[in-house]
Amino acid sequence: MKKTSHKNQRVNGEVQRELSRIISMEIKDPRICPMTSVTDVIVTSDLKYCKAFISVLGDEEAGKDTIEGLKSATGYIRRELARSINLRNTPEITFVLDNSIEYGIEMSKKIDDIMS
Repeated sequence: MKKTSHKNQRVNGEVQRELSRIISMEIKDPRICPMTSVTDVIVTSDLKYCKAFISVLGDEEAGKDTIEGLKSATGYIRRELARSINLRNTPEITFVLDNSIEYGIEMSKKIDDIMS
């Protein structure tokens, strides 16, 4: 696996902060769950593409609806990202549902059940 540079790590962190702000404060789509968070962002080194991992607190249907709402608002999100972050290129954003938090909670419960 390729090690990311310091510049790329800074860009990833800044894009993640701005995406979190835009999703939580500026998008008014009712399909997007209010308990949505951006868990990780990976921007390619040429700044053309971005993969945003989204975690939703709720059931599987809420996660699917949130991803659909974000996909429909991609143009608006990208425009706001271009306004707030001064990058050479504004990346094309792909939203991916991240179930790692739910998986961690499930594993923690199983470990607790075994220990007791």
